[in-house]
Amino acid sequence: MASNESRRVSDLGTLKAFGHPLRMKLYRALYIARQATASQLAEQVDEQVSLVSYHLRKLADHGLIEAADGPGRDGRERWWQPASKGLSFHDEDFSDAPEKAATHTAVSRLSFDQHIELYRRFLDAFRSWTPPWRKSSFASEYLARLNPEELAALERELHQVINRYEEQGRARDEAGDTENRENVAMHLYGFPFRT
Repeated sequence: MASNESRRVSDLGTLKAFGHPLRMKLYRALYIARQATASQLAEQVDEQVSLVSYHLRKLADHGLIEAADGPGRDGRERWWQPASKGLSFHDEDFSDAPEKAATHTAVSRLSFDQHIELYRRFLDAFRSWTPPWRKSSFASEYLARLNPEELAALERELHQVINRYEEQGRARDEAGDTENRENVAMHLYGFPFRT
């Protein structure tokens, strides 16, 4: 990974490039793997290698992923890695024109749909997980009365906690502590609503 920081996407071209269902899935799979080939990713997303290669190049064209070097690479197939620690998309970067706002909303909805799909797959397979995983998995809803500044502060604090656990888990995994370690998804949303 070239950058240990999250990248704030603020241009419409990059947002559109990311806003494709397969590209989102590929980015997520590559983020988890840290480095992978088109063949490896194609197997994970159940698509043809040529199609996956095409979409990886599109992500690379916009600097979202990049070619990876490493020991043991024989040059027969390109290895890829995320270009940053993650991606963020902010409304204020896309609110100055109707096309930008509509694209931001569409990409946000697509991302949300993929989150729901991932959670539904977990629920469908719930009984196949071991009792410790069934006990530790969670779904929570919290309803609070906050102002915008409080909600922003809450998001920052949650982000710090999740980053700490993610870094700790990755370090332990890389040190060989792999027993009973799985990929874990956490989807957080904080937004105002009226009843």
